[in-house]
This record gives sequence, structure tokens and C-alpha cells, in this order.
Amino acid sequence: MHENDRSATGFLPPPEFEAVADQFFANPHDSIRGWERAIDAQHRIVSEVDAVLGTADAGDIAFVGHGGVGTLLLLALSGRQISREADQPAGGGNHFAYDVGARRLVHGWQPIDGPVQRRDD
Repeated sequence: MHENDRSATGFLPPPEFEAVADQFFANPHDSIRGWERAIDAQHRIVSEVDAVLGTADAGDIAFVGHGGVGTLLLLALSGRQISREADQPAGGGNHFAYDVGARRLVHGWQPIDGPVQRRDD
């Protein structure tokens, strides 16, 4: 699904990256330090997911990407505005589940190697 384009800055040390990521999510209609706008990245990601879902047979589908991409997708699927409130926990290695047929979040971010806690549990 392609990570959001951050090539304008290249690698940033973690504290600086987090500060820029805060701005990225807080100002989705603005390019922060040359990064792709969050709104554009979200539109691309949702379009790519829709394209796959439109051609897929019934069954489970896994989309794999970086946390920023996943956060933008999770927010779109949840009908929430772009923000960092739904960002995956620090350290990565998390997943969320969405029921496409019911159009509802099954569960938010959880460690990929831990037990699944469903929202209705």
C-alpha cells in the first residue's frame, strides 16, 4: 500500500520523527517538511484497499503496511477524522481487524503475537 511519502526528509532520529509525525496527523491538509499530505496518503490507501476488495473472493484478507498507513486506514474505516488518537502503540508489530460485510471494527490495535481481544468480548 506504500508508506506515506517522507522522502523529503529521509531518516529522522526517533524524537524528531515523532514530532514531525505529530504535525503530519494534526495538519492532514498540509505538507509537513515536504512529506505527502496525510489526506492524500489516506485517499490512496483507501482506494487501494477498495480496489483489492472489489476483486477479491469471499474470505479473510490481510493488508500489511507500516503503522502510519494502518492508522490512516483504521481512521477511514472507523469514520473518524485524521489524528494520532488511533495510532498504533509504540514499537510496532500490531494489527487491527475490520469486518467488511458488517462495516464495523472488530478490534483496534493489538500486538500481532498476543491473544486477540474482540470488541464484543
